[in-house]
Amino acid sequence: MYAVIEVGSKQYSVKKDDTIEVSKQDLAKGGQIDIDKVLLVADGGKIQIGQPYVKGAKVEVVVLKHSLGEKTLSYKHRRRKNSHWQKGHRDQLTELKIKSIVLGL
Repeated sequence: MYAVIEVGSKQYSVKKDDTIEVSKQDLAKGGQIDIDKVLLVADGGKIQIGQPYVKGAKVEVVVLKHSLGEKTLSYKHRRRKNSHWQKGHRDQLTELKIKSIVLGL
């Protein structure tokens, strides 16, 4: 059984006991929430597709931790001008563990 969920305007394909990293959410560490923005639920040959969301379906998740992603660097160099700059950025992430997937009506 798997589901496609929407968290923070991005979509993730998840199964039970999966761990995913999403953009930072305002949730307490160790907290348990239900995500009801389920776009698709598949259980063997039975597939439910939402318009836009599957009614009654939800995914129960636990917040494991908040962390920073890998550093990405931006660099710009202007030839023959003796001009350049470099900037670094790290995204703030929330790690979620999928506890269960509940089918829709």
